[in-house]
This record gives sequence, structure tokens and C-alpha cells, in this order.
Amino acid sequence: MKVTDLPKHWEGTKETVERSHDYNLRLPLEDAARIAALAELYPDRSETDILNDMIGAALDDLVRLSPLKDKLENKEK
Repeated sequence: MKVTDLPKHWEGTKETVERSHDYNLRLPLEDAARIAALAELYPDRSETDILNDMIGAALDDLVRLSPLKDKLENKEK
């Protein structure tokens, strides 16, 4: 999924996804406010859901579009 596809994804039905790793993330205040605003725009999505989707989409974009493609694809297997 591309990052630009996320708003359409968030408007759809929320699917349960198994999460096996926890990360502690410290964001600048402005970015945290943007995440909070997105959670308000999409009330069926928590801030955690939004961050998970954004990170996944960004990683998908890196795998698809960058010189890191081969290195990142090999790590997924």
C-alpha cells in the first residue's frame, strides 16, 4: 500500500491485525498533533492504528521504490 492510499484505507472497514512487536516512539509535538488530528478524522482508527498503517505503507514504498529494494525484500523472508 502507498502512503497516499491510507485515507481511503481508513475510510474502509477496520481489519484485525496481529501485532507481535512493541516499540516506544517519541514524536515531535507537531507530528503527535497531526497523528491526533488524523485519529479525530477517522474515529474508527486509533492513533496506534494510524501509526502502524503509516509505518507499514512507508516500508512498502521503500521496498517498491528505492535502491534498498533488494536489501529490504531479503529481510522480509
